[in-house]
Amino acid sequence: MQATTTQLGGRLPKQIQRALPVYIGLILLIVFISNVDTFQSTFTSHSVSRREVAKHSNSHEENTFPKKIWQTWKVDPLRFEERDRTVAQTWTTKNPSYRYEVLTDDNDLYYVETHFGPHGLNRPDIVDMYRTLTARIIKADLLRYLIMYVEGGIYTDIDVEALRPFDRFIPDRWTEEQVDMIVGVEIDQPEFVNHEILGKKSQSFCQWTFVCKPRLPVMMRLVDNIMKWLSDVAKRQRVPISEIVLDFDEVISGTGPSAFTNAILAEMTAREGSPVTWDNFHKMAESKLVGGVLVLTVEAFAAGTGHSDSGNHNARAALVKHHFHASGWPLNHPRYNHPIYGEVEKCNWDAECIRAWDENKKAFESLPAEEQSKQIAVKEAFAIKEALDEQVALLDGAFAEAGFI
Repeated sequence: MQATTTQLGGRLPKQIQRALPVYIGLILLIVFISNVDTFQSTFTSHSVSRREVAKHSNSHEENTFPKKIWQTWKVDPLRFEERDRTVAQTWTTKNPSYRYEVLTDDNDLYYVETHFGPHGLNRPDIVDMYRTLTARIIKADLLRYLIMYVEGGIYTDIDVEALRPFDRFIPDRWTEEQVDMIVGVEIDQPEFVNHEILGKKSQSFCQWTFVCKPRLPVMMRLVDNIMKWLSDVAKRQRVPISEIVLDFDEVISGTGPSAFTNAILAEMTAREGSPVTWDNFHKMAESKLVGGVLVLTVEAFAAGTGHSDSGNHNARAALVKHHFHASGWPLNHPRYNHPIYGEVEKCNWDAECIRAWDENKKAFESLPAEEQSKQIAVKEAFAIKEALDEQVALLDGAFAEAGFI
């Protein structure tokens, strides 16, 4: 080989011999340039493959529920009253690996502006609506839905105690990847669906505790439904949204459990391709997965409520305990209160009690106006006497404790 090369070199002029390496280099450069697309596509394919591997390696995390616990309250946890702190700690104790966050009256608007403003989802209508609202319970309902849309995780009211860790929420027959949302039955009394006062509240999912994956369309549709409803109420009352007046039933049906339930049933229907109604969940003996929504039995989130066959908090299926000590909002949005027979809700869904209330109300309405006024006056006089007797009893107790009696 060496002799051949020497012979070849001897036949070529010295100028060509000196330029030969340059020619070879140019040829190699031309070859490289002409095949650069091939090299680039090979490199790109390897890059895409690495990204796909990374994507698939994170797919399990993306298809499970975020490890976050959300609450909303007037103040931050450092200023909780003892009872609120004790109840809230059950969530972090039962779920030590979860992030815990509370949005307050001081930072809720900043959260909404951040996530729905121009640098977030760019929904100025949501930001403006939230800024305008003055009714605290409406803002509280709306805020939990906004949080769950953006973040996902567990939402629970400040007065709800965790009895079991989250890993007990999903029965073994399903995995987190199969479930997009977890709700529990709150009220299952469809026999009263046509009742003039109780009807809209007679069949509902619980929204004091529920679980979501982020960016579920049902949450945004619920928010949009609420904003439309609020605008319609303001037009009907001919006032700005900041001045609307709502009673108890309007809150329940407009932003509370009834609105929440209707949105979820509509989402299930869309996903299943056939109508999903409350009949699917009436008297459930075990949880059901419908359209990606896991519906737990009434014991899960509403044990101990005394209706709907809710059982008690000692049951294995009971996951939370609602103490109701933060449920004072009906004072600003009163229930219907009959001047003689009071609130039918005090029957707590007892059929005989509700029947008697209905009959008494009907009989009262058949009386002449003068007789109605007389009965109301007598009722008010007894109420005043009872209040005075209570005050006297308190004074007697105080005097006795002080040693004056």
